[in-house]
Amino acid sequence: MSQTFSFRVIIEPDKPSGFHGFVPALKGLHTCGETLEEVKTNLSEAIRCHLEGLIKDELPLPSEDGTIELIQMAAVPQFLVIPKKKSKKAR
Repeated sequence: MSQTFSFRVIIEPDKPSGFHGFVPALKGLHTCGETLEEVKTNLSEAIRCHLEGLIKDELPLPSEDGTIELIQMAAVPQFLVIPKKKSKKAR
């Protein structure tokens, strides 16, 4: 019987490789990928492999502590140009 585990993952843009992802509950588990989908796939495989190693070595499995809130960030252009409002001159 297989178990399902949930872990918070953090994915950040990373130049020049594309994206960097890590799992705070699994210390030292980091990966990267050229695309968001690639780093998600890499994280999934790395988490599975890490947990299999812990089980094989009969070590305790980590769990997330506390409340976790999903935060999704949107990309913002590096330079955002906001046009200056024209001032109305007194007549």
